[in-house]
Order: sequence, then structure tokens, then C-alpha cells
Amino acid sequence: MTVGEDAPEAAPGAGGAADRALRRDLEAVLMVVDQPVEAFELARGLGRPVGDVADALEELSAEYTAQGRGFDLRRVAEGWRIYTRPECAEVVEHFLKEGQEVRLTQAALETLAVVAYRQPVSRGRVSAVRGVNCDGVMRTLVLRGLIEEAGQDRESGAILYRTTSYFLERLGLMSLDDLPDLAPFLPDDIEGIDDTGEHAT
Repeated sequence: MTVGEDAPEAAPGAGGAADRALRRDLEAVLMVVDQPVEAFELARGLGRPVGDVADALEELSAEYTAQGRGFDLRRVAEGWRIYTRPECAEVVEHFLKEGQEVRLTQAALETLAVVAYRQPVSRGRVSAVRGVNCDGVMRTLVLRGLIEEAGQDRESGAILYRTTSYFLERLGLMSLDDLPDLAPFLPDDIEGIDDTGEHAT
């Protein structure tokens, strides 16, 4: 480059290795959260300055939009979260509800049963009943339209879930009262488990 030439503009987010690592780590975390997360929470969890995290979030959001990705990173009142881009909502819904039927896995069936019989119920309690982390399975059931958010627990603030009308339709039921009486087979001490999945003291 000769003297006097303008330096080329840096690509968005084209910082050093630390910046690339931060963006990578933010993407990894945002892919698994089930509710919006504030920048300061992400900064605390990643051990990075809030300013750096906030800048990286803005860069990622702009980058996804510029590239026309099928998802975008949005900041809502409660924080940041990755969402399906609005113009893709119809095709996603069609794929999940009208596309090729895919049988639910055993894990998904067990998780769905717990939600059906204990609703409204938090992810923590569902995981406690099954004895394994159910976050991924719960997200799948939400995407398949079988369960949905049903507000928040007043004490813990945890998101609660319930089955949908589509769930009843798929099972050929008029209402939840038509479910077989399987509740007695679930652990009796589930009421003593808090929304983190731990036994309350």
C-alpha cells in the first residue's frame, strides 16, 4: 500500500484472537439459553468486561442481519436471545407440523409425559423426575408444537410449561381429563423439588 492510500475498512468483528473467541463463546451460549440473557450476565459467566460483551453482541446481531441468516440476535426487554427470523416462521412451522412425520424419541416421550401430568411445570422439575438434563428435549417439544410456555413461577421465576391443543389433537383427546391415570407412577417427592431440580431444604 502506497503512502496516502486509505487503509481498508476492517470487517465487522475482525479483532484479535480474543475477540474471535468471545464471539464464538457468545454464540455457543446463546444457542442453548431458553430465555433472554442480559449482557452483564453473559459477561459474568464468560469472565469478560461488560463493554466487550455488549459490543460483540451488537456486532453479531448486525452480522446475522447483513448475511441474511435464518435467525437473528435480538435484544428485548429481558436481554439477548437468538430467534428465528420472522420471514422464516412460516417455513419452520410447515416443516414441524406438516412436513415428514418423525417419531419422537423415548427421551422425548418420557419428557412429554412428565409435562402432561405435572403441568404447569418447570424444566428443572422435569429434569428432576427423569434424572437427566432435559433442556434439549424440551426445546424440541416446543418447536414441535407439543408444549408451550405457561408463564413463570411466582417464587423462583422459572419458566413453566404446559401441553398445547396440538398435543391433544395428536393424541386424539378432547381434554387433559382424558389422559390415562399415570400420575401415581411419578415420584411422590416431586413437590419437594425446587425449580433448579434440587430438593428444597
